[in-house]
Amino acid sequence: MIEDIIKEANARMGKTIDALHNELKGVRTGRANTSLLDGIMVDYYGSASALNQVANVAVQDSRTLTVTPWEKTMIEPIEKAIMQSNLGLNPVSAGMVIRIPLPPLTEERRKDLVKLVGQIAEHSKIAIRNIRRDANTHLKGMLNDKEITEDDLRGSEKRVQDVTDKFVKQVDEVIADKEKELMEI
Repeated sequence: MIEDIIKEANARMGKTIDALHNELKGVRTGRANTSLLDGIMVDYYGSASALNQVANVAVQDSRTLTVTPWEKTMIEPIEKAIMQSNLGLNPVSAGMVIRIPLPPLTEERRKDLVKLVGQIAEHSKIAIRNIRRDANTHLKGMLNDKEITEDDLRGSEKRVQDVTDKFVKQVDEVIADKEKELMEI
């Protein structure tokens, strides 16, 4: 039973790391990447749809993304959605293709992005600590139900803490890599 709780905590913390990786894909570095536009929602006939569901997103070159809508009427809503996202991008419409030039990151913008990455990291660490709390609460419930002894509880809490420390360290490593990538010119 204790093993199940620790395995579940381990799996949930692993999913938190995966979510962190996915969230960091959307943080812009110096290179064009289609995942930069993944979080953008477009008004598609009254309902919010992901940009990649209403258009083809591609990398034209290292500093330019292209968006080709499936329908001509979607050009304006897509441009509007891109401008309203806080990515600092200015789309340019050229017929049926929307070009999105990525301006070089200024030092100030790089520092802002590093702060944003730090906030994302803190949210991931909070999620990991919440998972630790849930596991420990479950273990204490088992102690109250006389399913485990106090020695088992202390040992199990230490194991849960070790798992937590391992995943917090992973978050720190992922964030350090992303910050290094952001500060490269």
